Amino acid sequence: MSSLPRRVKSEAKAFTSEELPSFLNSSSESEEEEEEWEPKSKITKRPRLPKKNEAKPKKAAAPRSAVGKKMVKKVAIKEEMDVSLPIAPVEDNRTQLLKPKEEDVGAKPKSLNQIPEVPKKMEMNSFHGKTKKNLGSDEKPSTSIPIVGNQVKHEKCEEAFAFDEPASKKIKLTACPEGKPVKSHGGNKIKEEFEMNWDIVQALSEITNVEPWVCANLIRLFQEENTIPFIARYRKELINNLEADALREVQQTLEELRTVAKKTHAMIQKLKKEGKLSGCLLKALLNCRTLEELDHVSAPYKTGSKGTKAQRAKQLGLEPAALSLLQNPVELNLFSYIRPSTKGLATIQEVEAGVQHILADIFAKDKDTLDFIRKLCQQRYISIQSNLAKVSSKSGNEKDIDKFQLYHEFSCNIKNIQHHQILAINRGENLKILTVKVNIPDGVKNEFCWWCVNERWRPKHFLKPEFMRILRNSVEDAYKRLIYPLLCREFRSKLTSDAEKESVMMFGRNLRQLLLTSPVRGRTLMGVDPGYKHGCKLAIISPTSQILHTDVVYLHSGQGFREAEKIKGLLLQYNCSTVVIGNGTACRETEAYFADLIMKKYFAPLDVVYCIVSEAGASIYSVSPEASKEMPDLDPNLRSAVSIARRVQDPLAELVKIEPKHIGVGMYQHDVSQTLLKATLDSVVEECVSFVGVDINICSEILLRHIAGLNANRAKNIIEWREKNGPFINREQLKEVKGLGPKSFQQCAGFIRFNQEYIKTFCSSKKTELGSRALLTKAGALAKKKSKPTPCALQQPNPLDQTCIHPESYNIAMRFLSFIGGNANDIGKSDIQQKVNAVIQKEGLEGTAKRLNTTVHTLQLIIDGLTQPEGYDIRTDFDKPDFKRSIVCLEDLSVGAVLTGKVENATQFGVFVDIGVGKAGLIPVRNITEAKLSKVKKRRSLGLGPGERVEVKVLNVDIPRLRITLDLIRVL
Repeated sequence: MSSLPRRVKSEAKAFTSEELPSFLNSSSESEEEEEEWEPKSKITKRPRLPKKNEAKPKKAAAPRSAVGKKMVKKVAIKEEMDVSLPIAPVEDNRTQLLKPKEEDVGAKPKSLNQIPEVPKKMEMNSFHGKTKKNLGSDEKPSTSIPIVGNQVKHEKCEEAFAFDEPASKKIKLTACPEGKPVKSHGGNKIKEEFEMNWDIVQALSEITNVEPWVCANLIRLFQEENTIPFIARYRKELINNLEADALREVQQTLEELRTVAKKTHAMIQKLKKEGKLSGCLLKALLNCRTLEELDHVSAPYKTGSKGTKAQRAKQLGLEPAALSLLQNPVELNLFSYIRPSTKGLATIQEVEAGVQHILADIFAKDKDTLDFIRKLCQQRYISIQSNLAKVSSKSGNEKDIDKFQLYHEFSCNIKNIQHHQILAINRGENLKILTVKVNIPDGVKNEFCWWCVNERWRPKHFLKPEFMRILRNSVEDAYKRLIYPLLCREFRSKLTSDAEKESVMMFGRNLRQLLLTSPVRGRTLMGVDPGYKHGCKLAIISPTSQILHTDVVYLHSGQGFREAEKIKGLLLQYNCSTVVIGNGTACRETEAYFADLIMKKYFAPLDVVYCIVSEAGASIYSVSPEASKEMPDLDPNLRSAVSIARRVQDPLAELVKIEPKHIGVGMYQHDVSQTLLKATLDSVVEECVSFVGVDINICSEILLRHIAGLNANRAKNIIEWREKNGPFINREQLKEVKGLGPKSFQQCAGFIRFNQEYIKTFCSSKKTELGSRALLTKAGALAKKKSKPTPCALQQPNPLDQTCIHPESYNIAMRFLSFIGGNANDIGKSDIQQKVNAVIQKEGLEGTAKRLNTTVHTLQLIIDGLTQPEGYDIRTDFDKPDFKRSIVCLEDLSVGAVLTGKVENATQFGVFVDIGVGKAGLIPVRNITEAKLSKVKKRRSLGLGPGERVEVKVLNVDIPRLRITLDLIRVL
């Protein structure tokens, strides 16, 4: 323990002034007194701690000088203020919760248990909140573990990017090789900017069902501005191998908790400034975990509020009577409060009503009371009920009313209600078509009232019958007027929040499935944007996405036979045998047109096939500034046909050009939080682009800006550097790009790819030219100002740059290659795979990782990078578009028919499948079982989403309503 910082050792005795709550200082104190409370620069030395066998000095022996008095005063205050809620094992006495006395809040503390602690901003750079440790810039984080106890080894800061040092030199792995922290005193303790009476790590763990040590690691990783793709791929040992979706959920929940804490402290500051902050109110505010609780507690004190009945009663001076009824009812005389000339105190009935309102307010804001009623509700049948509104039934739009027919007389247990049902009910309520209420049985009220009177608020002394009546009435009034509405708001808010989160997560999964659709390489494609009056727009693109021809044909205005010759001529001229049809207006008729010509072999000798692709967002993109910049000489109507064709050729590269919410990834997307939706979908796009990777020398600026760690400005600077200096030779050259610092390089480097054949060819043909250009560039830069030198070694290609291995692990990768007897030039070849298999079979994965002083996750990533063939694309594991030659009509379907189709959209109540009849069929969620979803090939927890090919059986066909019900047989 000798390596621990001095403050960690002595914190039990010495406390810094910045740990004191500045907002709790009494407003009546002088400036000189305030300086005594927080003399940050006054104490330069901390008192020496006694040795192990040395007797501890007594506090009474402290010097009586001014400085000594201040020291004693501060120590007393600090010990008094510690009321934070413990989440670690209660082995540290400093984390025990102490209840403040209401009358002492806001005044000078006299003893040690009077003021709750609300510390100022604290740094979160270590796992104890004491020792700074950067997991991102100076360490080998892919092989690191949470910092615990004395495992930290302090290294000198390096000016360059120190990613090639052995992991063993940075952090020892013997204590916890898998990244799990050792159970220690407050090992997961995190000090936030705004402290509450609950611990953020424990709260985050309870809400997300993620282990506390993982939550602690994630808080620090997010604090250090690490991106989700980077964490998910290169920090697996710190997050227990969580998927990106789980990381997003933790991140969103963390932001919600911080928002509650931030707003709570803003309210505390406001109320203190207005002189309304009392001890009970402060405690109630610091106990709030949700915005609904905060609003419930702070609503009476907001600016413009008329005040509650309890506040008005307190203004009349009835608060002592209410408190006396609970604490000392023997001496209480309500008749002494009667003031005939004062409204509210004129009669005994008015006095009793005022006391009742004050007691009801106390009961409704008590944490134990609210916890009891919430626990009680969890054990009872609480239902949500919706009915047709009387106003809408008389004057509403019948078409809109029919949409909510299922919810005209709807009731369901809040534990069993589906997320899509909540969103539908909320929409109907917003349109004033439905009325919604939460039903809590009377048994809850009866049991709650009995518990309050006989347990929680039972008076200390015998109550007179009239006082007992006031107490019972107060409890009932608190439940009916304050607690019941709070519970209803909480239930509705929780249901809506959960429904929104689940819907947004579903949208994210659908979007990921679309973005990772396997590209169709090496084909010349004809894109068709269907239409009636304005014709069908055609665009033929080459295998390299170059526009070869555009045209307009009128297939549905009596000119179909004449236009067929034009289409045939174009297909033969460009040797194009694949037609891509958008699924918009006139899609069904256009599909039937091409299917008929294909069946008649009209395009012979070409064997033409077609597929249907979603054109959601294509029209929006066609008139965007990006489309104008990319296709300046092309009519916007024809740009959509180009976009449709490219969505099959490279779905990821094309769909990233469109705002994610316009891609059409689910239902009810307009009924959820747009901020949450945008953040999630943008994160999914970043995840997909990063995991697929981009070739830095050929990718577009739009695609590049979605790489983790990059943004629009950095992507622009990379493109400008590439245009000025030629192609990038290796990842190290990224450091020369303006605005791309150490953190950005760390986040993006692992997702950048280099075509090694292209680089080697370029280097061999331009070696002399590049050498002279580098010298001139360096000389010119030195003439103006100092710049980073560009060593000759940086201009050499690195075979590891074509892999998913991060530069911080290059040293380990090279040692592993040497260990198996391989060579860097053999990366991606079958020989490497054989050598890796031989070593792993002999040593085992864990044994090999131990020999290399790294973790299993890092070693597995290195093995994947070395064995994957050059140009490996994770999208090859996903389904390609479903190419067809014929069409089936809805009338041709029969119950029991077995068909194959492609998932079009996934929702919370089922999955829509395109079976080629012009109308998607629905597989209800009850028909999708885990056994049917099992697949031979591995998936990244995608489930059943857009693009999946499935085998289904027709259960029901409702032709008048155009509804098809399907049963899932298996996933193909």
